Amino acid sequence: MQLNDDIHNYYEKLVVDYININKLDLRHSPEFLSDLCCIVLNQLPSKYIRHEVDMAFYLPQSERWEMEMNVREAIERALEFMGSRDTREE
Repeated sequence: MQLNDDIHNYYEKLVVDYININKLDLRHSPEFLSDLCCIVLNQLPSKYIRHEVDMAFYLPQSERWEMEMNVREAIERALEFMGSRDTREE
């Protein structure tokens, strides 16, 4: 059996949306952002879906807000961690 290519973790979209909305892609290199995404996604639970429309239709607004808040907090922790790591290396 092979998993379908359209199966993905919904948190990936939320992380990328946060990065774009907050213009982190303009302040950091692609390499840095890749590391950031790995650190952030490892802090968050998995929420696998096949179609974005399923989440839009079935996800209560309160749960969506909580997921976005979890992403924001995970990104803040990851940025702090990566910043402290860069400081130690200098």
